[in-house]
Amino acid sequence: MMERCSNRVANLAHFLTRNASRWPERPAIIFEDDIWTWSDLDGRVSALAQVLRLEFGIRKGDSVLVQAQNSNQMVEVMLAALRLGAVWVPCNFRQAPGETAFAAEKSSARIFICDAAFADQASAVRERMPGIVGIVTIGESAYGVSLETLVSKHLGATVANEAVEHNDPCWLFFTSGSTGRPKAVVLTHGQIGFVCVNYMADLLPTTSEQDASLVIAPLSHGAGLHLIAQLSVASTHVLMPRGGFNPAESFRLVERHRVSNMFTVPTIVKRLVEDPAVDNFDHSSLRHVIYAGALMYREDQKYALGKLGNVLVQYYGLGEVTGNITVLRAQDHAIEDGPDVRTGTCGVERTGIEISIQDDDGNILGPNETGEVCVIGAAVGSGYLNDAAANSRSFRNGWFRTGDIGHMDEQRFLYLTGRASDMYISGGSNVYPKEIEEILLTHPGLSEVAIIGIPDPQWGEVGLAVCVASSKGPPDSVELTGFLTGKVAKYKLPARYLFLDEMPTSSYGKITKKLVRDHLIEIGLL
Repeated sequence: MMERCSNRVANLAHFLTRNASRWPERPAIIFEDDIWTWSDLDGRVSALAQVLRLEFGIRKGDSVLVQAQNSNQMVEVMLAALRLGAVWVPCNFRQAPGETAFAAEKSSARIFICDAAFADQASAVRERMPGIVGIVTIGESAYGVSLETLVSKHLGATVANEAVEHNDPCWLFFTSGSTGRPKAVVLTHGQIGFVCVNYMADLLPTTSEQDASLVIAPLSHGAGLHLIAQLSVASTHVLMPRGGFNPAESFRLVERHRVSNMFTVPTIVKRLVEDPAVDNFDHSSLRHVIYAGALMYREDQKYALGKLGNVLVQYYGLGEVTGNITVLRAQDHAIEDGPDVRTGTCGVERTGIEISIQDDDGNILGPNETGEVCVIGAAVGSGYLNDAAANSRSFRNGWFRTGDIGHMDEQRFLYLTGRASDMYISGGSNVYPKEIEEILLTHPGLSEVAIIGIPDPQWGEVGLAVCVASSKGPPDSVELTGFLTGKVAKYKLPARYLFLDEMPTSSYGKITKKLVRDHLIEIGLL
């Protein structure tokens, strides 16, 4: 009988160790006017790991809660936690004190590291978790000890990467919480190690230490994975300066640092290519502009291709599958419509991933049949932390149930109809807003659209189309109804149209139906 093999895998922080040995003087992080080489970054990460271990007693498996905007320190905290075998628990930097306290309790956080401006969050965490061993702040504060002061005391320390196994957790990834409280997805060293290989093969082929990536989105979610994946090839990471997203500054950094890739969401791509700055800076170095989090409307996609060239790469994924479900490569995008162009697809299965479309009973459906998108593969997370009910709902017969509705064609290109939770029932028929939104976005008078179901005494629910007008709009409801007539079934036509000056979005730039609905309630329109 064969002896059981070890499940030992490389600690993800080994990417940093290797880069510091191979390319010590190459830039690792560029932030505002400062540059840290791989050697600099490795030294600071070891110093911070020493701080966490000696001054706060952080050990393998302990949770390190972080709430901060993108900065070199945010990256250092992540890598120091990985180096110790601890668990990185990043929060959305815009979330409220009570939400941060919930994350602290859910993760059993041992220490809280935050931007100095987040005094209220720190107070909420300490109140909820009185046994927390310390509050460390990025910047000077009256309520915590300065991270820079601590790191400076331990510069020169060498800390080895902790031995880890495949299923050792390294990241608690909080879902967006579109319904109820966010859930904490357990991501592991072995799982993310697989995703890094997949990511570079499927999304960023040919990327190397000669490349630079512009970090626009918050590192607490998808952009953090984008960064970890590129650690594997030692690409430079250029962080946007403090003050929020700015298209002109983005293009200035692309030109200055010859940026070859970025990760963002469709709404940010739209803002980038519609800003005059797109024509004022050299962005010819871009090879991969990755967008995720939502499908890009076809008209927006064509406009972006016209401005940036054939560099768009789409992926579809969820935190539970580490963003690792499908890819629509640059060569699969086309600026011109035609019989061979697949409009509305989010691509094909990523390497090592298998998708099935299933009905409500778990039966696997055939090509072009609509059902729930389900996934298996090494990128699927270990489940939700201390949430047996959610795990039971989300896994069936070994498949992870995404909650998204769609179908695959004969060549396994996936098309999403929408979230199961976005569906509404009008007159007994299911309506998935995505297909109607896609058609409305081809109207020249509309810039953005989100359709939600609202109560109706006759039909149960009807569609409310929440719109943002383009510079040519706004069109009236009669015109829009006429525009849709003949393109979709009559029961799918929105009953009402409502125009806003600006669509509410999440801190990651995503438009969700929950946010739209909550915003309308808040301003008294729903």
